[in-house]
Amino acid sequence: MIRIVIARNRGYFGVEIRGLLATQRDLTVVGALTIDHDLADRAAGLAPHVVVVDSELMVGQILPIAADLHARVPKCSVLVLCDPAKRGMLPPRHRGSRVSFLLKEASPAYLADSIRRLTTGERVVHPRLQMASLNTQRDLNTRELEVLGLAADGDSVREIGGRLFLSGGTVRNYLSAVISKTGARNRIDAIRIARQGGWLH
Repeated sequence: MIRIVIARNRGYFGVEIRGLLATQRDLTVVGALTIDHDLADRAAGLAPHVVVVDSELMVGQILPIAADLHARVPKCSVLVLCDPAKRGMLPPRHRGSRVSFLLKEASPAYLADSIRRLTTGERVVHPRLQMASLNTQRDLNTRELEVLGLAADGDSVREIGGRLFLSGGTVRNYLSAVISKTGARNRIDAIRIARQGGWLH
């Protein structure tokens, strides 16, 4: 029996994973946990084979959580459910190689099959997410997209820094890198280019 733990940030209900897997005789959801500082310890007590992270957090925020889970439960796989229409939800291109990524809208059969594959040591990345990540223009990385997404929402440099735990100078450096990589004239132009390219919504 494959043991599954669902991890969500507080107040988010997300995908009805338990219901989607109800007919799968070899899969069982042993717990649903809130994402906080002791998630890894609480998950370890449930001895899961797979932790499914279903949240509204950006991938850059989820990767440290996944690292904690791997450290505390080494044989456990981490599967992140993503909505590519939301900022910062594409799989990282150069990090998080032990983390798998699936669309939130994946069918029950696809979700169940992916979970089974993870328990055999495979890594799963949905083709749509993989292509979106590879097609990010001029190699914009996940953090640059996160910063640009927050800027597009109207956040100031200070607010972006507070949300992503970065200094103001670091935020400005990321924005400068995005402007350079996209060939934009300024931050507003970079946001326009990113939206036209489908990387921001």
